[in-house]
Amino acid sequence: MANKQETQHNIHDYAGGWITERTGTEVPGFLKFAYVGVAIGTVSYLILYMTGETTHSERGSIVEQFNRATENSPSLIYMVAAMAAVFFLAVILFAFRNTEGE
Repeated sequence: MANKQETQHNIHDYAGGWITERTGTEVPGFLKFAYVGVAIGTVSYLILYMTGETTHSERGSIVEQFNRATENSPSLIYMVAAMAAVFFLAVILFAFRNTEGE
C-alpha cells in the first residue's frame, strides 16, 4: 500500500489527467529530433512562401497580382519567423537539457 502511494506522488497529471508525467523520465529521442524537424520546417516555410507561391505555373500570376494589390510586408514575416525560431530554440534547449542532476 505504501509503495502505491509513493508511485502516485511521482506521477503528475496535466490537462485534467489527459497527460501524465512520471518524475525522472526524459523526453524520448525521436521526439527531440521531431522538434528540430518541425522548427526547421516552420521557419523555412514562413520565409520561402512569405509572398505566396509565385513560381506556380497556373496560379503564380494571380498570386503576384494579389501581392501588388495588398502590399504585403516582408519585414513582418521575418519578425514572425524570428519569433518562431526563438520559440523553437527554447523548446529544443528545454528538451535536450540534462535532467540527471535534478
